[in-house]
Amino acid sequence: MDGFIEALSIIWEWYLSHITSINTILAIVIVFFQRRDPKSTWGWLLLLYFIPVLGFFLYLVIGHNFHKNKMFRIKEVEDELNAEIKKQENIIFNNEFSISDERMTDYSDLVLYNLETSGSIYTENNWITIYTDGNDKFESMIKEMKEAKTFIHIQYYIISKGELFDRIFDVLKAKANEGIEVRVLYDSMGSRNIGKKNLRRMKEAGIKVGEFFPAFLGRFQFRFNYRNHRKIVVIDGNKAYIGGFNIGDEYIDKVEKFGHWRDTHFRISGEAVNDLSLRFILDWNYTTKENLFMDNKYFMLDKCTFGEKLGIQIVSSGPDTKRQAIRDNYLRLIHKAKERIYIQTPYFIPDEPVLEALKIASHSGIDVRLMIPCKPDHPFVYWTTYSYAGDLLSSGARCYCYDKGFLHAKGMIVDGLVSCYGTANMDMRSFSLDFEVNAVIYDAEVSCALEKMFLDDLMDCTEITKYNYNRRNLVIRIKEQVSRLLAPLM
Repeated sequence: MDGFIEALSIIWEWYLSHITSINTILAIVIVFFQRRDPKSTWGWLLLLYFIPVLGFFLYLVIGHNFHKNKMFRIKEVEDELNAEIKKQENIIFNNEFSISDERMTDYSDLVLYNLETSGSIYTENNWITIYTDGNDKFESMIKEMKEAKTFIHIQYYIISKGELFDRIFDVLKAKANEGIEVRVLYDSMGSRNIGKKNLRRMKEAGIKVGEFFPAFLGRFQFRFNYRNHRKIVVIDGNKAYIGGFNIGDEYIDKVEKFGHWRDTHFRISGEAVNDLSLRFILDWNYTTKENLFMDNKYFMLDKCTFGEKLGIQIVSSGPDTKRQAIRDNYLRLIHKAKERIYIQTPYFIPDEPVLEALKIASHSGIDVRLMIPCKPDHPFVYWTTYSYAGDLLSSGARCYCYDKGFLHAKGMIVDGLVSCYGTANMDMRSFSLDFEVNAVIYDAEVSCALEKMFLDDLMDCTEITKYNYNRRNLVIRIKEQVSRLLAPLM
């Protein structure tokens, strides 16, 4: 024992005498071995300075980009997808492309951008139902799962044990017993509270289960980045759900800490369901190595008509892509705004281009409004959000705190014409580090409905005025400044 303690003492002395050299070498690794935003680099160097060596370990766990290129490349569908994309590209380049609603003509370049950068096909034969209450959303989803005839595909960032999970499990078990294909894909970190018992129950019931980026040695989460934050449900290939709700009792107002959970979720029927089905299958194939592209039953091949021309593009982004597609959509929509921009997000930590675009819009007389939660679920993120909201106030934008419960809706509405809602927060993590999916809606009726919901929510908000923000106390200012320094690392 004495020998062991003596050995540790020698190692510790060596470490202290060489710590400067070790830190210098690790700093070189951070600076030169990976190209990243200078602010992020300085943030990691600052952390390394204050927490020598351990800061580098945190960099490996949180900040390092692992094999980000082509993580989800599926050769079997490349040719078919490229052919469809090329076909729509040619229509646009030959000036043959048209959006049924003439008010959307100005957004043709955004359609092309999404097509070019993320392979997002534009479709119009669609129908949307909007849900802002979890009970309504899950009632509808459970009802349609009970009516499933072929398959049910479920993907959530968070699946937690509880009342809601039990209700959904009972339905999935019954459908699996009927011979319906049921697949559940969950993120390992987000769903860490699902419990081994529930995973075993699903597998024993005949439900196929996929775990995205499993924990190391069963419990240790080495990858804090690259979480699959998507929430997608596809039923029989002709109806789908996308938005902010996860599976957990807090999402149906059963957790007192959060109170009413205000979110935004879409039920989509029509041709855009194919794009959500494709997104699920790409993630499923990568996670489980089960190739579902060999069977056409997972896609709706027949054209459908709803009597409406509701334009949709499903846009995905993540660390496996070169462009930050969802961030770029927000940025382009801000630049195109002529009258108003309404934003709802639980986390507002924009990068410099998005923040400056919003400031410029506000200085230009555009009505820019931001709605954030009044209560934090992640303190550092909350105070960083509050700090960036203060930046917007200085440009003349209006900011509000949602008081009724927890605001988890994630999206933007521009001029009551185009909206972009889904799983992505307006923060740097969602823009580049997590896997996200949003629906860009080119429809005045849907956008106006979302806009009305935003304005109705203002009745349950407290406005953060410039006067009150400038009078915040010293403790809040310190919290903001410390959190703001960590913003590039979040």
